[in-house]
Amino acid sequence: MIKQTILLLVLMIFFSAAINAKENSATHLLSEAESREQVDQLITLNFQNIAVRRVLQLVAEYSDFNLIIADSVVGEVSVRLKDVSWQQALETILKIKRLEKRIEGNVMFIAPAAQSVKIKPRPETPVLTITQPAALQSELIRVHFAKASDIAAIIHGGSSVGMLSPLGSMSVDERTNAMLVRDVDENITKIKAIVKQLDIPVKQVEIEARIVIMNQGNLEELGVRWGLLSTQKNMTVGASLEGNLAAVNGGEHNIDDFLNVNLGVTSANATSIAFQVAKLGSETLLDLELSALQQESKAEIISNPRLITTNKHPAYIEQGTEIPYVESASSGATSVAFKKAVLSLEVTPQITPDNRLVLDLYVTQDRPGTVVKTGTGEAVAIDTQRIGTQVLVDDGETIVLGGIYQHSIIKSVDKVPVLSDLPFVGGLFRRNYENMGKSELLIFVTPKVIM
Repeated sequence: MIKQTILLLVLMIFFSAAINAKENSATHLLSEAESREQVDQLITLNFQNIAVRRVLQLVAEYSDFNLIIADSVVGEVSVRLKDVSWQQALETILKIKRLEKRIEGNVMFIAPAAQSVKIKPRPETPVLTITQPAALQSELIRVHFAKASDIAAIIHGGSSVGMLSPLGSMSVDERTNAMLVRDVDENITKIKAIVKQLDIPVKQVEIEARIVIMNQGNLEELGVRWGLLSTQKNMTVGASLEGNLAAVNGGEHNIDDFLNVNLGVTSANATSIAFQVAKLGSETLLDLELSALQQESKAEIISNPRLITTNKHPAYIEQGTEIPYVESASSGATSVAFKKAVLSLEVTPQITPDNRLVLDLYVTQDRPGTVVKTGTGEAVAIDTQRIGTQVLVDDGETIVLGGIYQHSIIKSVDKVPVLSDLPFVGGLFRRNYENMGKSELLIFVTPKVIM
């Protein structure tokens, strides 16, 4: 009984599988037939003056394509086609209207032939890859020779030249001249290499200047000196009153009364002659000493500064005075301002690769001039002379700047009141001297490169 039951179940399973196979085969054959029927399906079109866009849409309904028609496709068409495939109908219409189709996947593009429809290949779908960012590190970078803020500006740079990553940051500590960098380890390594190249000692230049006034003139002086002395000796002639006194008194200055009028030339180089011109009593003599001096002044060093500056940075020195003058405001109030009248020298050195120096030199000599009257009082004019040049010199070579001249005539008189104004003999009681000269300002500049 059990065997019969098992046999019956096996037969039922076999017949069921066979029936399902036949049904699947029939379904597959039916699907293929339907597909072939759709491909081989013939259509008939009969239209008068129908819009081209409309008839294209009707033909596309028989295909499996999505249709895109360019905006430039316009106009109407008359069509009478019987029992043709949709492909043939489409090609006929396109040919009549001078249209062109392009197919990309299941999309059909139609446009005028003159307007070639260029279908770009479908771009690959971009893939966004998200990776775990590297851990940020912090490091303090010390700067020894340059300014940390200057190097930080170079590292920050612009959007296209900056060295920091999007997550990186940098701050500067002016007190310690250091930079605190927070970034990925790779960027920190690059930044340290750049800092090492930029943070180098800058060469320095020692500039020695000798400012000299060369005088081309004479100094002439003529003076007189009167004296009274008490003596019992006879009149003598000597080089000076002191010499006469020593000769008369045997080298001893035993004078009862000594009243001198001293208008003589006091220079040690002056030439003088003294003699006793009269005896005013038994023991009183009147002495007269005449002195003269003619001297040529050659040169005078008025300044010898030494400056040290770094490469491409100016060094500056000035010597002179500031002249006060009165300023008036629009409100009527007045104030005192100052105008410089100085001798100044400005030097900007630049060291060349072969260790020579390019010097930008600027010399100014301002002197007080004449007094002019203004609406608020008097003011002093400033006489200005300037020299500006650029020269190339060797290390340690001296250059000379000149050409600033000044002419001067100084007349002075020292005299004894009343007596010096007497006619004929007044010249014996005064001293005249006149200084006429022409001076040239010379500046000797010697640059030296030092490390």
